[in-house]
Amino acid sequence: MSNTRGPISQFMERNYLHFNAAAMMDAAKGYETHLDEGGKMMITLAGAMSTAELGISLAEMIRQDKVAIISCTGANLEEDIMNLVAHSHYKRVPNYRDLSPQDEWDLLENHYNRVTDTCIPEEEAFRRLQKHIHKIWKDADDAGERYFPHEFMYKMLLSGDLEQYYEIDPKNSWMLAAAEKNLPIVVPGWEDSTMGNIFASYVIKNEFKATTMKSGIEYMGWLADWYVKNSEGKGIGFFQIGGGIAGDFPICVVPMLYQDMEMENIPFWSYFCQISDSTTSYGSYSGAVPNEKITWGKLDIHTPKFIVESDATIVAPLMFAWILKQ
Repeated sequence: MSNTRGPISQFMERNYLHFNAAAMMDAAKGYETHLDEGGKMMITLAGAMSTAELGISLAEMIRQDKVAIISCTGANLEEDIMNLVAHSHYKRVPNYRDLSPQDEWDLLENHYNRVTDTCIPEEEAFRRLQKHIHKIWKDADDAGERYFPHEFMYKMLLSGDLEQYYEIDPKNSWMLAAAEKNLPIVVPGWEDSTMGNIFASYVIKNEFKATTMKSGIEYMGWLADWYVKNSEGKGIGFFQIGGGIAGDFPICVVPMLYQDMEMENIPFWSYFCQISDSTTSYGSYSGAVPNEKITWGKLDIHTPKFIVESDATIVAPLMFAWILKQ
């Protein structure tokens, strides 16, 4: 056991020896080896990982250059910032399994939107961001400028306008850490997030042009260029939390480049890990085993593949702790 590792890693090395725990250790060590050999890593975030406060561990991964690029849902993009500015107003509902439809309606009437055991406060979270992001959107629209969804968020964070509202230690916000590094992010399907809905409402009211917001197709084009420039040598690994569009959109860049752009020398993803509590099931993406991705031209037959079938809110911080030698 290495003495350079902290107590969390030492506990993991001593206890997590079999079954799903061993799969987690193998995946964490594989991630570490990939970086040590000069590889880069993409992390993809589905589910409500930001509301689950993954930023506490992910922000440090970003600061220590353990992640080169992130793909996330629009919800994860905004909910980390909402937690940053409205944390004390969140409402925890530990007995969420017992809620009746009336209980849920009462939460709505009190402007609380529930994510499992956590309710996001509409006024302090959604509307607080809306006020500030609206001005940034409007300035771009007026100037005829266009940006990606995450670039608008970066502008808002780096302006300092939100500092007056900070309710957590800013070092625990992964979006702030990402903004400070100008970390590449792709946000497929951003339109289905709260801020995406709000932006759409302004477009419908003819207040903004839809084109002021760069699209998913443009994200794919940008990602293709980034992948080509960064996949030399050890290549790029793929660390998938959950499934869905946050995972499937970016992983498809490889078969697109190979099959549709006819770039026959494009490297496959060079590491793959999925943390998911989805059971293997018919036709689902989250429930597909990694080998299925070989048939789609996403992974090579020799790509190291790991699947950790567990709750990502438990597993991801442990794996990050191992990679950070905590």
